[in-house]
Amino acid sequence: MLLLLVPCVMAAEPYEIPPEKKNHWAWKPVSAVSPPAVKEAAWVKSPIDRFVLAKLEAAGLKPAAPASREVLIRRVAFDLIGLPPTPREIDDFVNDTSPDAWAKVVDRLLASPHYGERWGRHWLDLARYADSNGYEYDEIRPDAWRYRDYVIDSFNADKPYTRFVREQLAGDELAPDDPAAVIATGFNLLGPDMTDSSDQVQRRQNTLTDMTDTTALAFLGLTLGCARCHDHKFEPFPQTDYYRLQAFFTPAKFRADVNIVPKNQRAALAEAAARHEATRKPVRAALDALEGPYRTKLRAAKLAKQSEEVREAHETPEGQRTPAQRERVAETIRFVSVSPAEVLKGMTDEEKQRHKELSDRLKAIEAAKPKVPVAMGLEDGKPEKTYLLERGEPANKGEEVRPGFPIVLTAEKPKIAPPWESTTGRRTALADWIADERNPLAARVMVNRLWHHHFGRGIVRTPSDFGVRGDAPTHPELLDWLAGEFVRGGWSLKRMHKTMLMSATYQQSTTASPDALKADPDNNLFSRMNRQRIEGEIVRDSLLAVSGRLNPKPGGPGVSVPGPAADKGARPATVTADKAEYTRRSVYLFARRNLRNPFLEAFDLPDSNLSCPQRERSTTAPQALALLNDADVIASAKALAAKLKDEPDPVAAVYRITLGRLPTAAEATVAREFLKDSPLSELCRALFNVNEFVYVD
Repeated sequence: MLLLLVPCVMAAEPYEIPPEKKNHWAWKPVSAVSPPAVKEAAWVKSPIDRFVLAKLEAAGLKPAAPASREVLIRRVAFDLIGLPPTPREIDDFVNDTSPDAWAKVVDRLLASPHYGERWGRHWLDLARYADSNGYEYDEIRPDAWRYRDYVIDSFNADKPYTRFVREQLAGDELAPDDPAAVIATGFNLLGPDMTDSSDQVQRRQNTLTDMTDTTALAFLGLTLGCARCHDHKFEPFPQTDYYRLQAFFTPAKFRADVNIVPKNQRAALAEAAARHEATRKPVRAALDALEGPYRTKLRAAKLAKQSEEVREAHETPEGQRTPAQRERVAETIRFVSVSPAEVLKGMTDEEKQRHKELSDRLKAIEAAKPKVPVAMGLEDGKPEKTYLLERGEPANKGEEVRPGFPIVLTAEKPKIAPPWESTTGRRTALADWIADERNPLAARVMVNRLWHHHFGRGIVRTPSDFGVRGDAPTHPELLDWLAGEFVRGGWSLKRMHKTMLMSATYQQSTTASPDALKADPDNNLFSRMNRQRIEGEIVRDSLLAVSGRLNPKPGGPGVSVPGPAADKGARPATVTADKAEYTRRSVYLFARRNLRNPFLEAFDLPDSNLSCPQRERSTTAPQALALLNDADVIASAKALAAKLKDEPDPVAAVYRITLGRLPTAAEATVAREFLKDSPLSELCRALFNVNEFVYVD
């Protein structure tokens, strides 16, 4: 018998969506709903309140009492800008009797440049932002900060959310001459990256996997990851869906150095670069001529000590080496490399002097080199074929797939038309579909994220999982009304913030009635406001703000402060020289994947290797120790005490600045007794450690 051995090509079996999964609420179009009628209409300040109150009345419950103005301004200040209100801001609001007093506070905070820093940080959690690659060597990404600044600037400018989505997925295709749009595509490359991998095919596939997963999570609230290796066990996503979505990204070239110089400035920059090179080249050539004989001799001596196979590998031109030779070179390069010190050691005194003169001249020339701003981002290339991968392995290719959308959401085929000649237009087609108002997920997911951050939990409690396994919305009609308002309002995030904040629902106190505690213990009906602990970055920023130490400077490269994240690791970061930079907002701190800021980590800093839709809020001993003993906390306590030393009533002043209220009579008595034996800085430090400082009612 003759056996014919042929390659086995995996083919996807026909996939049929079970009816119970096909009719899931999130796949249905956003419905046009009207706010319901309610009995207690006098409580209503916004259409939002009708949806919430209708549920409360059906459960036989009443809303909580309104929060005091002192509580409200502190709540909204932390919500919108991540900084505590000053005593003067509190007084201005408390004493403002005009009917639009609250609206004026909201508008002022939305117009603050700190708004983008606060809400940009929420998005950076989703985008898995960091300033390093992760993995063993955790190499630094010197230009990742440009994406961070793009996000902050986009929020401050109230960029329509649809444009924000489209720029991040396809900015290079849509507006190749707009530096901001090109920088935006860095979103796709923010995941961990094993740059030193010997398997570049697997490395590229890992990046494509990360891009596919994060796009689905961040923009659609879908957990597609399980479909990489097989049909999803719980969601109606066949494996073909996963690779059809990935096919939108396969033409992309991943770049860490995309030129973002505007076209009208490139000619002048090129001329300056040419002049610089003409100056540099002869100096470099003279230095090479001086070093060359010594370097060649020393390297030959080191190679002679290696095996024949190693010598042959090193002597073979780089482009002609076999995989085995490339591996040998990588393993032995450190044994045959020649250091500058070794070269200098063999030179005569006259040559050493000449070497120093040339080196100094070259350093001066290099320092004057015209800087070409670059960024992480995508550039489109030729479309590669995309295959179904068995178990997600690039070596196990199955049938070819074409770009397409999840079949449970639409039967529509992508409309791929290259926007200009050197792009495929694939990512533009994907971005257009996601940002289309007919997409059932994009608007719902984003308004739910806003609600989650304002109210302490989303209408859907799983903000990045709108699938069958995620939580159902507690108020589905409200979610659809908000999504509709978002679209009708031009996808304006600031407008949607204000819509939520003007509601009586947002302005409730956190005090629950006995009936509400019994019937609504988890506050699923929003019968009261949720008390929330602020994030580690906001704790640190608050310490800097109340003490007067906060440096409000925006943007620029990440600030590397002294400490574990700066002075350890295989690729150490250079500590920022200007100490005034150390007290900038936490969003601007250099974010190292493998060596995180200890203070922020104590307060549940998320893992930047993964998209994070909601942070953990733990209560641990290290948090108390950090607030008591951290050097920044102590410095802030001393600075605040110095600021208050001439106050007629320092006890009242320190309570107002730190907690936004006056002390009770009992608190004032205890504090004054404490100050008889302790400095004011210790009282400041004590107030930094009370729950009220790190929690918002």
